[in-house]
Amino acid sequence: MPDHEHHGHHHVDPEAGDLRMGFAVAANLALTVAQVVGGALSGSIALVADALHNLSDAMSLAIAFFARRIARRHADATMSYGYARAEIIAAMINYTTLIVLGLFLVYEAIMRFFAPEPVAGWIVVIIAAIALAIDVATALLTYAMSKTSVNIRAAFLHNVADALGSVAVIVAGTLIILFGWTWVDPLITLAIAAYVIWQAGSEISAVIRTLMMATPDGLLRETVVGRLEGLTGVQSVHHVHVWQIDEARTALSGHVVIEAAGLSEASAIVRTAKSMLDRDFGICHATLEIETAASGCADTDNRRPKNA
Repeated sequence: MPDHEHHGHHHVDPEAGDLRMGFAVAANLALTVAQVVGGALSGSIALVADALHNLSDAMSLAIAFFARRIARRHADATMSYGYARAEIIAAMINYTTLIVLGLFLVYEAIMRFFAPEPVAGWIVVIIAAIALAIDVATALLTYAMSKTSVNIRAAFLHNVADALGSVAVIVAGTLIILFGWTWVDPLITLAIAAYVIWQAGSEISAVIRTLMMATPDGLLRETVVGRLEGLTGVQSVHHVHVWQIDEARTALSGHVVIEAAGLSEASAIVRTAKSMLDRDFGICHATLEIETAASGCADTDNRRPKNA
């Protein structure tokens, strides 16, 4: 991955999109109620599965909405890095909930194979068609914002996935009407559940990495250390830690060893190093401690000799 892809800066009006997100949440909640009622009346577990997926999306949008507002709060004495990680915590809650819902749907679908129930295909098709229209409308509400925000882009993709799920439910209802294939209903449910689990499982790993303060995916610590050690006046670098503060900000701390004769240039070396880290790796928050071989710390367990 090219260095420039690590920047992650999003110059977006922080208030932009709040009203659209509010409409999207309301639309998904209304759709969920309609699908649950339709699923109960028709006996379709696939419709209930799609309803739970829509409910999870409504929750996702709602949590993301409030998390965005919390994240805008400025840093204070209690939260010195600010509140931006509220969005990361919200994502963890959302993805965990999706996985639990997906597993529940798998169980219900398997039970339905062993104990099939009659399904009213027309109700399934009508409710799923309404769901498809709302999914498309919600996607349109978030499409423009998805171009400038990673969080909103995720919500947009979820809505697109919901639309595809609604199409699948319409197909299932049509097959039940035409051929009486009630087994298609739990089969579609399994497909929706598998997609939900796969989607959440593939995305939750990045959230866990951020919460565990791991080095950002695609950014090699050894590469960063090598670039720092390649700067004029730098002898070696150790105790380097790289982690994500939030989705848009990456931080670094490290000890930089310079020649004793070059102490007068220490400030210039730090400025050059910070500029390089921001420009080439998107590391906007760097804390560098300057040392000499004689005055530096004794514990340099992760020191790597220059040109090694």
